[in-house]
Amino acid sequence: MPALVTAQDAAHYTGRPVGTIWRWASEGRITRYGTGRNVRYDVMEMTPRTFDEWTGEVVPGEPPPLPERAPRAA
Repeated sequence: MPALVTAQDAAHYTGRPVGTIWRWASEGRITRYGTGRNVRYDVMEMTPRTFDEWTGEVVPGEPPPLPERAPRAA
């Protein structure tokens, strides 16, 4: 079952900018649910941010993998 959140919430969870969440969705890395202002993203498809134990700085989560594509025509 997906855990749906807004782009802002997903950005906070991953430690990345909102624009990155939008790009991941357009690239097919994460699933987009809904349209327009009501669009939501499945946070379970994303890696959470972490914090450096010495400096306390945010370490962004790894990006989701790109979807596999069909092989190119020869």
